[in-house]
Amino acid sequence: MSHNILITGGSGYLGGSLLAGLKGANLPPYSTLYALVRTDDQAKAVRQYAAEPLQINLSSPESITSTIINKQITIVFHLYDAIDIDNPSTFIKALSQVKQATGQEVHFLYTTGAKLFSEFAGAPTDKPLLDTDAELYAIQKKQVDTAPIPFMSQGVQANNLVIEEAEKNGVRAYIFAPCIVYGKGTGFGNKISIQTVGIVRIAKAVRKVYDLNEGKPTWPVCHIDDNTSLYVEILRAALQDRDIGHGKQGYYLASSGSVAWADIYEAMGKTLKERGAVDVEGVHVGPSVEEMGKMGEALGSPPELVRWATGGACTLTAENGAKIGWKAKYPKEHVLEFADAEVDWILTNLGK
Repeated sequence: MSHNILITGGSGYLGGSLLAGLKGANLPPYSTLYALVRTDDQAKAVRQYAAEPLQINLSSPESITSTIINKQITIVFHLYDAIDIDNPSTFIKALSQVKQATGQEVHFLYTTGAKLFSEFAGAPTDKPLLDTDAELYAIQKKQVDTAPIPFMSQGVQANNLVIEEAEKNGVRAYIFAPCIVYGKGTGFGNKISIQTVGIVRIAKAVRKVYDLNEGKPTWPVCHIDDNTSLYVEILRAALQDRDIGHGKQGYYLASSGSVAWADIYEAMGKTLKERGAVDVEGVHVGPSVEEMGKMGEALGSPPELVRWATGGACTLTAENGAKIGWKAKYPKEHVLEFADAEVDWILTNLGK
């Protein structure tokens, strides 16, 4: 029996780029590619990627379960909510029923975020945290109680639940952690990053670029094309029935290395000044209370979460992808070399 694939979050930056990237991926044969949609416009859009639109009531476990079973979906790529502690277990249990009925291996990929492996979620940052670390699941279990931000604890819990439910139900699970992803999205919906657009939004709000970090923390980076290609390689392995790292050995970071936030601020700040989006050159420290308020407003968040959105320390390091044949096309320094184009693309999409 050929695999049936479901991709959720196809209107997003990562999911849309994945749908677009599948056309030229030269994957092994499969039966049907489904894309979860909410509107008629989205349904029309996903068809251009040879995907069948599928509507599921995500607030109804019965709707999820019946759709997975009736369509005999064997591979689900979940790309729409990094702190979802409800739906993944329903998808996993439904996949398990498909496995029982067909005898075929089933797969669930859950898209989390590098923030859940960072200081903001209570992860260690004093040394590289390898995505192949045999203790990564145990580390994440401890983080549930030590995460300094409550919703980060929920996100870590979601990662753990995916692994636990998949193990219990005989489903191969993969925890995919995007980092600072940059570059032009190639999908039909959102075409700009989350992290880099945050830097632009807060800089425009106060007319200067601020560094809110202490010291010079780093964060892993990845071009959108490389992020997409790791999704594709995991999917390729599933279609080939290769037994790659999954469950407690199934954490995957797409990244070519880590870069200091200060260097990203400097590179983007230079272009922001040239484009007239900020009034002063350089990277500044010590914003006023009023400025912090403006930055929070620009992000739609409290001031205390501005650094969470655009800074911090994360030492998660990519090794698992290389084990399945993935290799980044763009070196980590490219995020700095690409700063001009990234800022211009963001300003265009924000309407300047």
